[in-house]
Parts: sequence; structure tokens; C-alpha cells
Amino acid sequence: MFRKTLNCELNRLTPADYQAATKRNAVLILDNIRSQHNIGSAFRTADAFLVEKIYLCGICATPPSAEIHKSALGAEFTVAWEHVEDTLSLVRSLKETGYTIVCVEQTDNSTLLPDFRTDPDKKYAFVFGNEVKGVQQTVANESDIALEIPQFGTKHSLNVSVSIGIILWSALGHQS
Repeated sequence: MFRKTLNCELNRLTPADYQAATKRNAVLILDNIRSQHNIGSAFRTADAFLVEKIYLCGICATPPSAEIHKSALGAEFTVAWEHVEDTLSLVRSLKETGYTIVCVEQTDNSTLLPDFRTDPDKKYAFVFGNEVKGVQQTVANESDIALEIPQFGTKHSLNVSVSIGIILWSALGHQS
């Protein structure tokens, strides 16, 4: 028999404690995500894994937004974010400051997720692309790693918010 843990037993950080907490060496780059629900979900997942920041690029909507809030459940107030018009310029800038750029995309030379390990002493920028078109080819070309989630069914396509959860858990969930 399992007793569900009560919310008051989860040792949740307060928003102030979250702001003061040491973040993981990772940022998210959302490359022209059109769904505000997916953006909100990205905020919520980024909060769960103490991601440094989310970059909302191109057509991505930004807070404040009722649609983002519906999925983020307030994480848009705790996770740092910035809107950047051009994803490629951002990727180049982050690369210059020492980030390893990891585009999450199916490519002809992808690293499969089970073969990918992060180094807690390195900085990573995980790029997630548009729901239909994926990561822009120019951004994929500039990336250090193309990371692919193995799939076995007929679709070979996951919702971007699901992909964010899988990647962050795999990449950061094992770090202490």
C-alpha cells in the first residue's frame, strides 16, 4: 500500500528560495515554438530541474500570458527568461561564452539519448524546435551535438514539451 505524499511534505522551495538556489549549468532555447501551452510546460519543467534560464526565440510568446500560465502554474515567475529574436545569433553568442550547444533533433549523425552524458562542470544550451519544422537547419549546423530520443512506433515525433521533459530528466536528473 502506498500513501500519497501531501503537498506540504514535498519540501518545495519558495519562490525566493528558488531564486537563491544554485542552478544547473543548463539553459533552454525554444526555437520558434508556436504553442503557448508548450512554452508554459517548458517553464514548469525548467523549474523542476533548476535550469538557469529559458530563451524564447522568434515567434515564441512571452509572459505575461494566460495561456503560458495555464501550463506553467507560476514557473514563469521563478525561471529566468529572455526573448531573443534570432535563434542563430543567440546560439553563436552562447557558444562564445562556453556553452555546448545541443540541438534536440533527428539528424543523419545524431547522438542517441542513452549514449549522451553531461559533465556537471560544463554549460549546456538545449535547443528545441518548432512543433512542425523542428530546429532550424542553420541552428542545427551551428550545434555541437544533435541529440535524438530513440522512438519505436510509427510517428517518430514527440510533442516538444514531452521531449523537454525526457531530455532534462536524462541530462540533469542524475546530477546531485
